[in-house]
Amino acid sequence: MSPLRRNSLFVRNTIFGIEDSLAATVGLLSGLAAESISHEVLLLTGLVYISVEAFSMGIGSFLSEESAQEYEGVPTTNLHTALGSFAMFASCIGAGMVPLVPYFFLEDGQALFGSIALSLAVLAVLGVVQARLSGRSVLPRVLRMVLLGGAAIAVGVLVGKAFGLS
Repeated sequence: MSPLRRNSLFVRNTIFGIEDSLAATVGLLSGLAAESISHEVLLLTGLVYISVEAFSMGIGSFLSEESAQEYEGVPTTNLHTALGSFAMFASCIGAGMVPLVPYFFLEDGQALFGSIALSLAVLAVLGVVQARLSGRSVLPRVLRMVLLGGAAIAVGVLVGKAFGLS
């Protein structure tokens, strides 16, 4: 496997893991918080979701990379593929905790606002990093990350409100 392909696996998995976990977790938490569920249930739900998502994304990364290598006729390198899937797992755990952290320290409305603000800020930083790695313009990458991540938050709130218990 070429060094460029090897490095791109880690970059791809890390960026995908951060963006997916951040957007999905803040969307889930925002949808639940919009329905005013108990603080304890929200924290437990967040921790379970982050753990399951990270594990599933890590496995999915391993299986999809191995399948892609087989499809391309590239000899599979299980250690490299496993390390790439670990990058996915670790980035999902780390990024998933970002929107959950405010709920440990703040109450309801403040935690919701803090979670969204912190998540959008990290998405903006991720956009900057992605732009630097790809040699692209920063502003379009930041806007794309923040707007698409913000859409996931909106979906969570809308679904929480539309199908919530209250």
